[in-house]
Amino acid sequence: MPSFDIVSKVDAQALDNAVNVTSKEITNRFDFKGSHVVIELDKKNYLLKLETDDDMKMRQLLDVLISRAHKQGIAPEAFDASKEGGVSGKIWKKEVKVRNGLAQEDAKKIVKLIKDAGLKVQASINDDLVRVTGKKRDDLQEVIQLCRTSSLNIPLQYVNMRD
Repeated sequence: MPSFDIVSKVDAQALDNAVNVTSKEITNRFDFKGSHVVIELDKKNYLLKLETDDDMKMRQLLDVLISRAHKQGIAPEAFDASKEGGVSGKIWKKEVKVRNGLAQEDAKKIVKLIKDAGLKVQASINDDLVRVTGKKRDDLQEVIQLCRTSSLNIPLQYVNMRD
């Protein structure tokens, strides 16, 4: 029976490249000359620690980071910048979590979406992925199209396609 997996992974090397390109671009920008900017990547926890002089520069830094990451193949939805930053003295600090792996509630949303569509496939949750099996490959293609068109607000990849 044909099957495939729905995952939400971020390549650590692509993320590292995006951070390096962002820091290089920020050092060359005129509006950031002489200002305090720090970008640290915790590869183990997929956490970015950002520091700037003010809120406007923090928003610009985030914008540059997300656009450079998008060029590296990382979806903008992978960055969870919803947590508010704080001020420590004269420095604005913010932690941005990078979503890596499907959370349990996101996996449940995907399974519910597939079941509600009434397609002739089975979806099951295995750790941080959703395995979809069906009798026809065309049914699996419909599931991929369904997940792409729905607004789940999480970056999904479709891997391990087997016949």
